[in-house]
Amino acid sequence: MKQSVFGLILFFFLMLPPVADLLESIMIFHMHMQMPLLIVAGFLMGKFFLLRFPAFLEKWNEDGIAGILLFVVINLYWMLPRTMDEALSVQMIEIFKFVSLPFLAGVPLRDSWMKLTTAVKNAVIILFSFLFVGLGLVYTLSPVELCNNYLLKEQVTLGWGFLTMAACFIVYLIYTLVVDPSKYE
Repeated sequence: MKQSVFGLILFFFLMLPPVADLLESIMIFHMHMQMPLLIVAGFLMGKFFLLRFPAFLEKWNEDGIAGILLFVVINLYWMLPRTMDEALSVQMIEIFKFVSLPFLAGVPLRDSWMKLTTAVKNAVIILFSFLFVGLGLVYTLSPVELCNNYLLKEQVTLGWGFLTMAACFIVYLIYTLVVDPSKYE
């Protein structure tokens, strides 16, 4: 239960107006810090939901595929430039961000990840690697601002952040192919 409390504290901390304003003022902080931290908060709070509603989650997400698909769809939605813009200018979209990322992405990730096979986990990581390479190229090579609320140089910085994350995912995938974890247990 401590994890759930820490997740709830993190969630409320991220909702504080000065914290939210700071994280949303710089594009790379918005996409690569605030949004993942909201997912982490939901992941931590997911322990409570797993203990409180086991029958519902077992019925709804028996093999983990439904939960991971919901996680992927919510993440894809929030990676669109327009949704980042709307989160800053439309109050209802901002509220949806603070609800969807923890509860529709973080909690299903917590429930699904351990149920998935290694092949499906690697497929999800490969999907996000390709997605991050694509988004990184779009954000760095676009000659115009994709987000009206951020400068072009912030957009390029975000693009490099996406490319760096993709490189980290690829290094991890190569590591899992090369290293046998049973030798180190």
